Amino acid sequence: MMAVTSACKEDKIGMDNGKYVRYTPEQVEALERVYHECPKPSSLRRQQLIRECPILCNIEPKQIKVWFQNRRCREKQRKEASRLQGVNRKLSAMNKLLMEENDRLQKQVSQLVYENGYFRQQTQNAKIATTDTSCESVVTSGQNHLTPQHPPRDASPSGLLSIAEETLTEFLSKATGTAVEWVQMPGMKPGPDSIGIIAISHGCTGVAARACGLVGLEPNRVAEILKDRPSWYRDCRAVDVLNVLSTGNGGTIELLYLQLYAPTTLSPARDFWLLRYTSVLDDGSHVVCERSLNNTQNGPSMPPVQHFVRAERLPSGYLIRPCEGGGSIIHIVDHMDLEPWSVPEVLRPLYESSTLLAQRTTMAALRQLRQISQEVSQPTITGWGRRPAALRALSQRLSKGFNEAVNGFTDEGWSMIESDGIDDVTLLVNSSPGKMMSANPYANGFPSISNAVLCAKASMLLQNVPPSVLLRFLREHRSEWADSGIDAYAAAAVKADPCGFPGSRGGIFCGQVILPLAHTIEHEEFMEVIKIENFGHYRDDMIIPGDIFLLQLCSGVDENAIGTCAELIFAPIDTSFSDDAPLLPSGFRIIPLDSGTDASSPNRTLDLTSALEVGPTGNRNGGDYSGRGGNGKSVMTLAFQFAFEIHLQENVAAMARQYVRSIIASVQRVALALSPTRFGPHAGLLAPPGTPEARTLARWIYLSYRCSLGADLLKPVNEGSESILKTLWHHSEAVMCCSLKELPVFTFANQAGLDMLETTLVALQDITLEKILDDHGRKTVCSELPQIMQQGFACLQGGICLSSMGRPVSYERAVAWKVLNDEETAHCICFMFINWSFV
Repeated sequence: MMAVTSACKEDKIGMDNGKYVRYTPEQVEALERVYHECPKPSSLRRQQLIRECPILCNIEPKQIKVWFQNRRCREKQRKEASRLQGVNRKLSAMNKLLMEENDRLQKQVSQLVYENGYFRQQTQNAKIATTDTSCESVVTSGQNHLTPQHPPRDASPSGLLSIAEETLTEFLSKATGTAVEWVQMPGMKPGPDSIGIIAISHGCTGVAARACGLVGLEPNRVAEILKDRPSWYRDCRAVDVLNVLSTGNGGTIELLYLQLYAPTTLSPARDFWLLRYTSVLDDGSHVVCERSLNNTQNGPSMPPVQHFVRAERLPSGYLIRPCEGGGSIIHIVDHMDLEPWSVPEVLRPLYESSTLLAQRTTMAALRQLRQISQEVSQPTITGWGRRPAALRALSQRLSKGFNEAVNGFTDEGWSMIESDGIDDVTLLVNSSPGKMMSANPYANGFPSISNAVLCAKASMLLQNVPPSVLLRFLREHRSEWADSGIDAYAAAAVKADPCGFPGSRGGIFCGQVILPLAHTIEHEEFMEVIKIENFGHYRDDMIIPGDIFLLQLCSGVDENAIGTCAELIFAPIDTSFSDDAPLLPSGFRIIPLDSGTDASSPNRTLDLTSALEVGPTGNRNGGDYSGRGGNGKSVMTLAFQFAFEIHLQENVAAMARQYVRSIIASVQRVALALSPTRFGPHAGLLAPPGTPEARTLARWIYLSYRCSLGADLLKPVNEGSESILKTLWHHSEAVMCCSLKELPVFTFANQAGLDMLETTLVALQDITLEKILDDHGRKTVCSELPQIMQQGFACLQGGICLSSMGRPVSYERAVAWKVLNDEETAHCICFMFINWSFV
């Protein structure tokens, strides 16, 4: 190998037969040029290099090969050293952050010890006071309970500065002090790869959340991003800066009016009248802090706004400290009183949950900063030729468009359509110019003549179904809820507009294909493009096949996240859609009404096995995904937007109601099947009961296998049907049954079979045997079918099949046998795929 005296030297040294050769600067320059074009040149390329560069003619090809080897080695060492330096800086900053957090916790412990001693002394004094019945004692003790009345704050410029300084002090006491008792948010563990240290309040007024983290951006840049709240806070509808005042210390005071969207159709939106104070501390830290101005005089005020509930923001904000080696350490505090009295009692947890505030507001700010930091340090082109910033803007537009549909504000042009007597679905129409579609989003060659948008929306309460599980089902099994059965009616009413309805089959549907679109935020949110093939469009009473594309945003699919809001939002797009293309988002939002731990296993995502396996009390996995022994509840809000011609409003409104009601019915059916407590918390059934039909089928499968193959399919079991079903369900090999029809469809599968097919018991009956087998497998089954029916069984060679998601699955071999019922007639054919795995 070549010896190098210094990594910084450019006069490289080569070695040949034990002799060292020093490269001239010209030779090094020529080799470097080639290296940047091709770090690993072939033998022919090295020989060509010697011919093309006369200054290298005295260098042997072997020496040049060694030079490139060493150059690649040094490059790798430089990158690794740079990476390790970055990790070391990050660990040092994280260590500093943890030490500060430990110091704060020690102060909090000391304060709690002091308060405990104080209350103990007060308790003893109270016992003594109860023995003193004198009037003086009674009057004195009563004065201790008087609540001081704060006079209205002075909102003149000098008064606002006083409020700003007070806000700064209170905010810092929450961010780094003990003004609020913080507890670590469940499921969030700090570490070098975590989003940060996340905490929620315990026992304070309103709801509060705090986050501490590291970002690779300078403090002033961080402050600019966070102050531009609409760019990252998806629940933010608008921020108006009504006045700006400069302070003597170089800071600024702003008076803001802030509006937040309501998360569901069942609650009103919130607004705030705020003071925001931006300043730089003596140590170079940037501070942006806020508080509500609800009790002021001698200054501007904001009167109540229709359709909004005025909420209060207690001292909150951002402390941004420069980090040694670059970047920033940021402390975020959100503390609000969201006036939960203004919503139905069942929804109050949405406004009383510090966990939900942390996830939707506090952590959202930290994620935005981390993503922008990553985009700056690693600029790349992602799916469909989009940069991450452009995709981030698209996801923001999808979320905002869905929020607009859910809220339907009148100042945006929405007006309500009269109900049909049943108030389960709310219909709004918008014909304002901003909502008119200037281009056909489906891009199937037809000009769009839609001049209005109709929104159908509803909310429903879900019981005992994890939001992440239900959302994953809605994403991966679109036909389960999108098959509305109203295609003919839709064609008759809106055939002048080929756009159709979002999610409907439109007459022809041959499946969906998920196309890659790299856009991930902390592995918790991703965007993708769905291609629905052979989607039938109606025009002039004819079906014209084509493909449609949906841009889809999915979040909250992690079952291990605590109290996470799950969203599936999509909009039809053109294959060459531009960044400013019109979007009509539709979709689902599922928000848990408690912040308990999801007890579901990550491996049980879409198995629908609650129909087959429950615990001794009728509950699978304890029967409560909240992890607290109670019933887990969540609220689902769905909103669908349709472009149409205004003169067809009556027909479109009727179809939209029917369409959304069919979706609600489908979701309720799926949620019931997915619920771990399908049989109720007090059913008292033995595990696993399943259904009588399932127990009977399991017994037939077991006995038919023994009769045909002379062996036991299952380990020796009690031949009681419940015991057989339980053992069959947990069998390690994939066992599934097919009907004896001309086009066999699956009627049953055990857990391994559902995992292999990547489906559920509900969706299983939509899958045909022909669909999962390849050509070789279909030919084999067809040739062996007579033997199976005559002899009772057949052994099949291994091969490849496809799951319902289109993934190839290999299996070593398979066994097929005829299942006989109690009358000894053929009921179905059972297959067992042995040693299967995804390719």
